[in-house]
Order: sequence, then structure tokens, then C-alpha cells
Amino acid sequence: MLKRMQAAGAVLALGVAVSGIAAADEDGHRESRVPQLDHVFVIMLENHSYAQIVGNPDAPFINQMLASGRVNVAANYYGVGHPSFTNYIEVLGGSNFGIRSDSPPDWHNASCQPNLLTGLVNADATLAPPTGVGIEQGPVCPIAGRGTDADTPAVDSWNEVTPGTFNFLADLDGVRSVPARHDIQGISIADQLVAAGLSWKSYQESLPDAGADNVDFSNGTVTDRTFKTLPNAASLPASPGGYVALYAAKHNPFVYFRSVQENTAPGLGLANVVGFDGPRGLYADLATGRVPSFSFIAPNQCNDQHGRGNGDSFCGYDPSDAGTQAGLNPGLIAQGDATVRRIVTSIKASPVWREGHDAIVLLWDENDYSGAAALSTSANGAQVYPSNAPLNQVLVTVETNYRRGPAVTSTNFYDHFSLLKTLDAGFGLPCLNHACDANVSAMTDLFAP
Repeated sequence: MLKRMQAAGAVLALGVAVSGIAAADEDGHRESRVPQLDHVFVIMLENHSYAQIVGNPDAPFINQMLASGRVNVAANYYGVGHPSFTNYIEVLGGSNFGIRSDSPPDWHNASCQPNLLTGLVNADATLAPPTGVGIEQGPVCPIAGRGTDADTPAVDSWNEVTPGTFNFLADLDGVRSVPARHDIQGISIADQLVAAGLSWKSYQESLPDAGADNVDFSNGTVTDRTFKTLPNAASLPASPGGYVALYAAKHNPFVYFRSVQENTAPGLGLANVVGFDGPRGLYADLATGRVPSFSFIAPNQCNDQHGRGNGDSFCGYDPSDAGTQAGLNPGLIAQGDATVRRIVTSIKASPVWREGHDAIVLLWDENDYSGAAALSTSANGAQVYPSNAPLNQVLVTVETNYRRGPAVTSTNFYDHFSLLKTLDAGFGLPCLNHACDANVSAMTDLFAP
């Protein structure tokens, strides 16, 4: 109660800023059926579908969670699109903000125009875009302002495709689409939390000690900007070459926002982006119980099941990925499973887990284009996706410390916007951007007492 009273006072103190946010991008609707949440831990993994994780013997801890009777499961939940970064900002900002690529941030560039304002789509663009779609490529201008995001078609035929392999790829379930909105505000849940007097951190494994500023990739010691500056860099072994890009800014969506890069409000800046280790890191915070209201937790690219081409056997990419468990790298799945075990057990051992209403959310960003198994041949010989194919379906679990009834498996349709709508409601915040869309439902059954 004290925390809520303090938050209310902070809202009054920041009245101008809060009312500006609410008027600009939130419709004021609150999902009252979601219980008050005091602490939420969102753990985000990479590039595997629901069917590739559920029942996979190389993920024993995750599947033990599913069988425990304590963890709620979203069995009809979808990533919104491709590639990875788009899904991260949709979870935490309710929009792609005109970005459909994995490009790094254009750090501290005050002269560039955000995609929301230019109307251009920052795209990977494997093929030429449709008529009328303007694109740009390269670093992403810091997200800010108010404007129009990029639409998400039901089927992508130009941006994230590999001609000859995936000539088209399903977003969501291959049937639903997300039209662009013209009233998108360039903020995230971090801005909302700070305006309401609440706190957040982005915990990023293998973040260098110097912090996230100006870092696109790092192995925890060197970064993309420093590895060539070693005194004897020329003598580095030639094989496998380079460094393993463990930390990736594209999995740290907060650093793409101008408000975070420039610390436009107390408690909003890059100081909130920390590693797993060290005195301000994830495990130290959990040990003391001094955790923020919202914790976004991203394991590194060997531990989040993404993989790296120059990693070891437990970090190598999946040899093939056709939407089933066949062809996956068992070491990569096992590495991610062990990482989830370490994080979840540490959260549940923390003093904070015995306080208030807390939730652990485990999710995957997308299915890594693994739709091949769902392809079928039509009467005229064309390959098509059937309307009921679970194309970009990913696993999401929710465990709370306050649920009294048995665990539930929900078949309600949810996506990343649904999760954001639920988080906002649990923290007493209005919905944000596409989380306010009329067809987006809060995940009330999974968060109920």
C-alpha cells in the first residue's frame, strides 16, 4: 500500500509529463481484472516455437515446470513478426515504431528523424518492398516523438524472407495482420513506470562492465568498438575468428529509445541497464531482494537459445529448423534450459518472492521462421500455409506467488501486445500503443489469483 501511495504522489508531482503521455498514446482504458503486480520478471528467450520446446527432452527443467501444476501456460500465443528486435519492442513498447530489422541503435544522434516521423521503414529488405513502402537501412534513429509505425502483414513476402527457401513467411498465425497506427508514441513501459513513480531494470547477460552505452555487441570483456584496440590484436587466433557476440543490443530494446539514451527523466537512463553479475547485477539484486518493479531479463546469445556461428557445441546454431524438434542443436536447447533453471530458482529463492504479488513470465520472441513443416500443396501445386497452422506460435509461461487455484492452460489467442496490456494493467498504467487495439486481450486467466 505504501508503494502505491508513493507512486500516486509521484504521478501528481510529474503531472505535466504523465498527462502528456496519457493524452498522446494511451486511451485511458485499464484492464481491472488483472491483479495489482508488485514485481514482474520477464525472461525472454530466442527463436524456437512452442512445438520445439514443449516435450523436448533436452529442456527438462522447462518441461518439469509445465508438468508441476504451478505454472500457467499460454498455449495459443504468437510472436507478432520477424526479425527478433521487432518482437522485443512490441513486448515492451506496443509497436514496431517503424522498425522491421535487427539493426543497431544510431547512438545519441540528435539530428536524425525517428521512423515514426519519417514514415520510412527501417528494414532488412531481402527483396524489393511493395509499391508505396519507403525503406531505409542501417542504424536505427533513437525512437521518440509521435507518428506512424509500420504495418505487420499476415504474410511477409519481401522483408524477412530467403528466396528459394522461404519466399514468404507468416507473421502471427499467418491470418491476422496489424495495420499501422498513426498515433504511436515513441515511449516504452520504462517511461510509463518512471512517470508513475515505479522502477525498472534491463538485466543483460554478458554486458561489459562499462555498461551499455554505445555498445552493439560484446563478449562481456571486449565490444564491437574495442576488440581491435587490444595491444596485440593482430596476434589473436585466426580460428574461429573474432569474438563471440554474447550481448547484443538488439535484445536490449530499451537502449533504442531516446528517452533512455539521454536520461530525459530521473530513473529512466542507461544506468538501469546492468549485467547479471556485479554489485548491481541480477543475482546481487535477487540476493538482497532489492529489485525493481519491472525486471526485463535477457540471457546472452549462447544461453537464450539463439546461438552463434563461432560458438562451441552448446552455442552453435541449429543445424536445420523446419518447425519441429528434428534438426535442432540439443546442446543449444540444453544450455537455454539450464539458464532458465538458474534464473527462475534464484528469483524464487529471493526474499522478494515472499512479498506482495509477483510474477515470472518466460517467453520466446519468435519461431525463427520455422514454418516449413506447416507448408502444404494446393490443388494448383503451389505451396501454402493452411489457415490453422500454428506458424509463429511460441511458448509463454506465467508463474505467480499469489495464485490459489490450480494452474491453467489457456487456449485464448494472445500475442506480444497482450502481454504488454497485462503488464500495464498490473502496474496500474494505461495501455500503450497497439496494446490498446480493440482486438488485443489482457491475459487475465494466466495472472488471476
